[in-house]
Amino acid sequence: MSNRKVLISGGAGFIGSNLALHLLEHGYEVTVLDNLSEQIHGTDAETTSPLYRSIKDKVRFIKGTVTSVDDWKKAIADNEVIVHLAAETGTGQSMYQVSKYVDVNIGGTAIMLDLLANHKTNVKKVVIASSRAIYGEGKYISKELGVVYPEHRTAALMDAGDFEVTYPGATSPLQLTATDEESKVHPSSVYGITKYNQEQMVMTVCSSIGIAAVAFRYQNVYGPGQSLSNPYTGILSIFSTLIKNNKPINIFEDGKESRDFVFIDDVVNATFLGIEKDEANGQVFNVGTGVATTVEEVASLLVEYYNVKVPLQISGNYRLGDIRHNYADISKIERTLSFKPSVDFKTGLKKFTEWVNGQQVQSSKYEESIREMKAKGLMK
Repeated sequence: MSNRKVLISGGAGFIGSNLALHLLEHGYEVTVLDNLSEQIHGTDAETTSPLYRSIKDKVRFIKGTVTSVDDWKKAIADNEVIVHLAAETGTGQSMYQVSKYVDVNIGGTAIMLDLLANHKTNVKKVVIASSRAIYGEGKYISKELGVVYPEHRTAALMDAGDFEVTYPGATSPLQLTATDEESKVHPSSVYGITKYNQEQMVMTVCSSIGIAAVAFRYQNVYGPGQSLSNPYTGILSIFSTLIKNNKPINIFEDGKESRDFVFIDDVVNATFLGIEKDEANGQVFNVGTGVATTVEEVASLLVEYYNVKVPLQISGNYRLGDIRHNYADISKIERTLSFKPSVDFKTGLKKFTEWVNGQQVQSSKYEESIREMKAKGLMK
C-alpha cells in the first residue's frame, strides 16, 4: 500500500485509537480528528480517557467536529486515506436525539464528501464504518417460505412476554441463520438509518469521483479500553459497571436475545486489510465472528469471571427498536481479504474482564439512562 498518510475521524475512540496505534506500528503517518465527547472520554480527556492518552503525542491530533467544514479541511490536508469512524452511537439514544444523530452521522459525512468532490485533495481511499444495525432483524429460514426477514416486533406481543420474531404465513418457528451482505436492509433505529445513509453516500459519491471506497458493517465490538462510563452502548461495559458496583443486572426480555461479539483486535485487523488491499475497493463487508451469543450467557460469564455474585434479573423489560437476533455471515471477508477472527468470545471476554479489574470503578449511570428512555416512552 503506497498511501501512507491516514486520517481517522473519531480516532480517539475505541476502534479509532486502536487502529491508530496499529497503523503507527506499520509505518503510517496518522492524523486524528475527534471532539473528545464527554459521554465517551469523561470531563477531562487528559486525565479521564485512557483511549485519548494512548494516542496523545503519537499522532497529529485535531480537536474538532465532523460538523465543521474548517475542521474537515484541516484534517484532510495531505492525507491519502480517510477512515471515517466518527459518529454518534447508541440505538436507544438515537430514537430521541434524532436531530443530533442525523446532523453528526449524515451531515458530517456529507461535509466530508462535499470537500472531496469539490476540492483537489490527495485522498485515494475512504473507509466508512457501517454497522450491523442497518439490517435490523437478522436473516431467518421458514420451513414454508424459505428465507424471510421479519419486521420489527410489536409492543403488544412483547408486553405479553412473546419476544421471538414471527413472519406472516410461517406457521413453524423461524430458524435463525447468519446475515450476509445481500440480506435485506431494514433498520429499526435512527442510528441504523444514519449508518446506512453514511455507507451509501460514501460508496456512491466516491465511486463517481474516482476515489476507492470500502464499507465495514461492524458487529458488536468489545475489548480492553472500551468506555466503561457510557450507559448507552455496549452491554459488556454496562454489565461490568453494575457488577463492580454490586448492583443486580437487569436482563431485558427473556435473556435469549443474541448478538455477534467481535474482539477489538479482529476489528482493527479487518479495517487494516481494507486500507491495504485493493481487493477491498468498492466492496461492503460484514465484520464479526459468525457466532451468536445470548445476553443471558454474557451476564453469566461476566459474573463468573469477576467472581462477584450479583443477582441476574430476567425482567421482561424491553426497548422499542431493539432487535431479537443478528449474527454475521463472514464468508465474503474471509474469501476476499483472507480475514479470519482470531479471538473467540470466552477468550476475549477473559481479556476484557482482566483489563476492567485494573481500572477504577466507575459510578453506574445505567439507571439514569433507563429512566430517560422510559420517560421518552421507548422502554417498557
